[in-house]
Amino acid sequence: MVASSLDRTSNPIRSLLGLGFWVQGFRCFPWMAVNFFLKDSLNVDPSTLQLLQNSANLPMVGKPLYGVVSDAVYISGQHRVPYIAIGAFLQAVSWLAIAILSQSSISIFTMSLFLLLSNLGASIAEVANDALVAETAKQPMTSSKKAQSSSGELQSFVWMSSSMGGVLGNLLVGFAIDRFSPPSMFLFFGLLVVLQFFITITVRESALKLPKSQSNVGIRAQLSELSAALRKPEIMYSVAWFAASYSIIPVLTGTMFFYQTQNLKIRSSVLGISKVFGQAAMLLWGVIYNSGLKSVSPRKLISAIQAMMAVFMISDVLFVKGVYREMGVPDSLYVMIFSSLLEVMFFFKILPFSVYIAQVCPPGCEGSIMAFVMSAVALAFIVSGYLGVALASYTGVTGDDFSGLPLALIIQAVCTILPLYWSYFMPDDVKSKTTKKRE
Repeated sequence: MVASSLDRTSNPIRSLLGLGFWVQGFRCFPWMAVNFFLKDSLNVDPSTLQLLQNSANLPMVGKPLYGVVSDAVYISGQHRVPYIAIGAFLQAVSWLAIAILSQSSISIFTMSLFLLLSNLGASIAEVANDALVAETAKQPMTSSKKAQSSSGELQSFVWMSSSMGGVLGNLLVGFAIDRFSPPSMFLFFGLLVVLQFFITITVRESALKLPKSQSNVGIRAQLSELSAALRKPEIMYSVAWFAASYSIIPVLTGTMFFYQTQNLKIRSSVLGISKVFGQAAMLLWGVIYNSGLKSVSPRKLISAIQAMMAVFMISDVLFVKGVYREMGVPDSLYVMIFSSLLEVMFFFKILPFSVYIAQVCPPGCEGSIMAFVMSAVALAFIVSGYLGVALASYTGVTGDDFSGLPLALIIQAVCTILPLYWSYFMPDDVKSKTTKKRE
């Protein structure tokens, strides 16, 4: 059975998706360099850093539009591979430009524009990659059990590819920060996406043996199909709750970055190792999910992750108050293990939710639906980041004063628990919904 599902997602498409998701995971390499460059070279404060981090993600919100265009507009008879190539090209242009300009002098405004262009390219590529995964999961199967297995297999494969890219990127960045300048790191990643671009344009979509779908139906018709699909209760309510479960949490990424590097003097190599630990946890999560959690209902699994996030946030309160330090636990050890786990737990929920959406997604608008989901998540993260800036300001946390950080973390934990009271918006039994849909 496993061999059969693997045959359906064989070498060409696995190679293309593996490379695409690996590069997507490796994007942590230049972005960590961006954080240090903004802090040390451009001297931004925690709130400004977090505002820039979240504002740079605005192109992610346009993913539904990219998905509709990818579904409806064919380029040389292809509607996935060309968009992956376009995305890689835009990223290459932006990172090479940042690498060149940052060697002399670059303003925050100019750097922000190129970071926006980079994320635009990444968004377009991600939409096409996600659509390929969804389309492949729609290939005809002899039973609903095989269909669910194939969907989970490929979702776990790309999840692990992204995680492996993240592991390598974070492992390298922790040591590269102390040995190379940020412009050199920007240049390295720029050349990497140039390589991805040239590899991608050699792939013909016909070789991927994708299932046939409606071709060139037009953007207006595609938007109509997307609207109809989003009105389905199993999609509409699930996406609304899932996005809200992120947006209601005021994240403090910029504040914690300054707290760890400025106040605790945590070395960049330790931060890099902590990111590696987190990515390794994501990789392990993909294996565990694929092995035995695919049959667990999305509501129970995602709610359990949400509750565990709140527990880790309370643990952060004890960390900031120095409780663990008094118990003999070094700050660096806590950052490497517990802080990294909390950071990646935000993404643990995406895997089971993506599998569910791929199963209920109507044929013909896979790119649009998956893009809308990721757009909603991206917008939720942006709102969450802005709320974090407001929370830091409310509690009086600055780059030099972290006395209000424990209170901010307690408020964050309470906000994380709130979505559990509306978890009934998520389906309780994905199998029954999938089977009903197929019948």
